[in-house]
Amino acid sequence: MQLSLMRILGLIFITITLASCANRGTPSGGEKDIVPPVITQSVPKNYSTNFKGKEIRIQFDEYIKIKDLRKQLIISPPMDTDPIVTPTSGASKYITIKIQDTLKDNTTYAFNFGESIVDNNEGNPYPYYRYVFSTGNYIDSLSVKGYVEDAILKEPDTFVSVMLYEADSTYTDSIVYKQKPRYITNTLDSVTTFSIDNIKAGTYKLIALKDKNANYKFDQKNDKIGFNEGFITIPNDSASHKLKLFKEKVNFKAIKPTQDGESRIIFPYEGDYENMRINVLGDTPEGYKTRIVKDPITDSLYYWYQPKFEVDTTFFIVTNEKYVDTFKHRFRTIKADSLKISALTKGTLNFEDEFTIESNIPLTKIDTSKIKLINQDSLAVPYKVVYDSIFNRYKFPFDKKEGQKYNFNMLPNTFTDFYENTNKDTLSYSLKTKMKSEYGNIRVNLRNAKLPLIVQLVNKKGEVVYERYAKDSPVVDFTDLLPGKYDLRAIFDTNGNGKYDTGNFLLGIQPERVSYSPEIDETRSSFDQIIDFILLD
Repeated sequence: MQLSLMRILGLIFITITLASCANRGTPSGGEKDIVPPVITQSVPKNYSTNFKGKEIRIQFDEYIKIKDLRKQLIISPPMDTDPIVTPTSGASKYITIKIQDTLKDNTTYAFNFGESIVDNNEGNPYPYYRYVFSTGNYIDSLSVKGYVEDAILKEPDTFVSVMLYEADSTYTDSIVYKQKPRYITNTLDSVTTFSIDNIKAGTYKLIALKDKNANYKFDQKNDKIGFNEGFITIPNDSASHKLKLFKEKVNFKAIKPTQDGESRIIFPYEGDYENMRINVLGDTPEGYKTRIVKDPITDSLYYWYQPKFEVDTTFFIVTNEKYVDTFKHRFRTIKADSLKISALTKGTLNFEDEFTIESNIPLTKIDTSKIKLINQDSLAVPYKVVYDSIFNRYKFPFDKKEGQKYNFNMLPNTFTDFYENTNKDTLSYSLKTKMKSEYGNIRVNLRNAKLPLIVQLVNKKGEVVYERYAKDSPVVDFTDLLPGKYDLRAIFDTNGNGKYDTGNFLLGIQPERVSYSPEIDETRSSFDQIIDFILLD
């Protein structure tokens, strides 16, 4: 009995001891694998010549996966029919490339996998693997190098295609719309530099493209483009080439209109609407009147008309300078809109802003005798009225004082719309201003400036928040700025029209120059900055 008890106590002691030892540390499983996969064989061998096959097989020392192949894999020259690359999913020790296209004679092909090849367990990439072969007797070994910038933004887009077109007897500038390039590379997602490798000697047009459709062709509506002026000759031209990406102004195109309200037709378009004209082709009802209002967001014009047509269909002719198009329009029965008026400014009114209202139907009259603006002491405040007919908005500029409350009261029948309807209710809007000490100020000294300049404070997306036009003085003041982080940039307004002008590839026009200052301090409340912005030639 005692022996049995001693055995039990001994077993308990051993168990506790082992548990104690086990708890002294947790096994780590070893160091994390950071080694990329290794290629053990490729068939045919990399950099083979006189290639005649249709399949390439690349073997690794471990299981690998392919990720984001559509973006990462760049084939130069591009193929009309994409090859089949496996594995498309799952893991394998092989990559197989099955060529579907007819290969060109005496041509060097390069498959650049970027960072799409990763090991199955840890995702370690095989960085920028290139498989190269030639259908001729030798591998072309020349290259073109450079870097990509954005014409207006501080940082360029990622995955920018950089392309070479042969400047032979068939070359025209319109080739970028119709054909794939002779050679191509891509900046991928981490660098702005590029190198187009394994090219042959010759004369080329160098193009950069933010290719949204991934079809290696320039789509003016969706893509950004950059180009080297003139042609480059390889190997004589060994310079590093700067390509500046820009979004072209889209050529105007009218799109088929549709009935959008009882007496409202929507006319979509592409390009610039400012010279767009809409007219009825044929007879109109007696006393026919129209109003056109721009949609504040989309590329559309609203065509309001009265009285209604008694016919089922009519024709509209849309013109824009040299552009002419005709559309047959069928009228539909849609319920009429009732007048709705809303304020674009609510609550806090910043010192740079103006109180603004808009309506869903074009406004034609305003009775200012029915409008009263008072401050927090119930004193009347004088105001002005400015009407923006294209956006159908009324602005009410007035002298704003800091730390004040204001109230707009607009009685019934203040506004009259296109159909002689008026607002039936009293409209009341309460506003307030902050103290000046809640804002910041920046003075910019433009050094080495060639006026005129458009000077802007922009947010991290490159959107303009504040803008000044420096025409006569190299000193620019930004006052009453909301606290925040801004970038400072200057646009060299070469033609003096007060706005940024982009480039045009077919016309050989580069965009206007834009210069960013070094990073500036965050704008804070009750804080004044003085910045010396040195503009280099």
